[in-house]
Amino acid sequence: MVEQRYQAVLSVIGDGLSVKVAAEKVGVSRQTLHSWLARYEAQGLDGLADRSHRPVSCPHQMSGVVEAVVLEMRRVHRFWGPRRIVQELVRRRLVAVVPSESAVYRCLVRAGLVEPDRRRRRSERFKRWERAAPMELWQMDVVGGFLLADGSRAKALTGVDDHSRLCVSARLMPAERTRLVCDGLEAALAAYGCPLQLLTDNGKVFTGRFNQPAVEVRFDRICRDNGIEHLLTAPRSPTTTGKIERFHRTLRVEFDTTRVFPSLRAAQAELDAWVALYNTARPHQSLDGATPADRFYSGMERRPNRPSMPPPVDRTGSSWVSRRVASNGVICVSWQQVCVGVSHVGASVDVHVSDQLLQIWRGPELIKTVARTSRGEVRKKNASVQDARTGRKPT
Repeated sequence: MVEQRYQAVLSVIGDGLSVKVAAEKVGVSRQTLHSWLARYEAQGLDGLADRSHRPVSCPHQMSGVVEAVVLEMRRVHRFWGPRRIVQELVRRRLVAVVPSESAVYRCLVRAGLVEPDRRRRRSERFKRWERAAPMELWQMDVVGGFLLADGSRAKALTGVDDHSRLCVSARLMPAERTRLVCDGLEAALAAYGCPLQLLTDNGKVFTGRFNQPAVEVRFDRICRDNGIEHLLTAPRSPTTTGKIERFHRTLRVEFDTTRVFPSLRAAQAELDAWVALYNTARPHQSLDGATPADRFYSGMERRPNRPSMPPPVDRTGSSWVSRRVASNGVICVSWQQVCVGVSHVGASVDVHVSDQLLQIWRGPELIKTVARTSRGEVRKKNASVQDARTGRKPT
């Protein structure tokens, strides 16, 4: 390369060729040939040797002091990523110039604290969603993996508010039992109030809608008594309850569920302390650095008042009868069959019988109104009483 550059310089100096012709002859630009001429004039043949392409200075390069602060923060808080470290540098004002997230990531890779991996594009069929205000929806689930000193393992009933990510329940229990789960739900309702909706999976402690025959379990009954709409996920659809699953991931890493706790009471005390930190002091990335408590209580100020429950209706008159929904979702009144839906299987409903209509009520909710087609006598007024002669349920 030095010889080629030297021949190009000689063709201009010795042969008298123009810079344009000489540059075209060797296949370089005129600017490049001008730089060769200047370097030859200043340093002779040594000036035509290859030079380093490294820049003289790199203003955006992380300084040693900043890198030491970043690595120390990562060492103390091993679960902090680049985004959280940058947030803490800004909040604590530890350095004069705050590096970017990508610079912190490269620093952690150089130190071997994170494994460089290929970025995966999120599947387009996964759609992010969020309720507009707190207390519109809770997500609840049961998570295990809490090892106790006696060799047993405990589980926790967890719950988060969909809008604010506030943890509304983190109650440890020795086993996943209906009574313990319902006690945890009632404790959460007593602490924060009743949400409009509650989303769970199809576990037997949460619902009995898919039993054969379907039954109303205590968890369902608590929701109904408090005016909460109990929503269920579709089978094999864990992304529907993605926020509570993401909370479980944070719980396992930051609370460190791999350690052994001396007792259930001690584990609950430590878990309560961590939940308080999570709700009030830990910035949440999905909330733009705000804490769940900040977003929860600020949203409660703008949240419209929850509609009050309608006053109870007197259903003791002769025009009211009660029926229990059969396994096919059908009730029968005066030999007229009415389908109210399999979601009400096993529930007790009240029917107001008039000359023209049948109105079916479940608690305070009117679930169906149909025209009355049968004019026969409604002989029984209580579905719990069997016909003394036939032993059958009334019609």
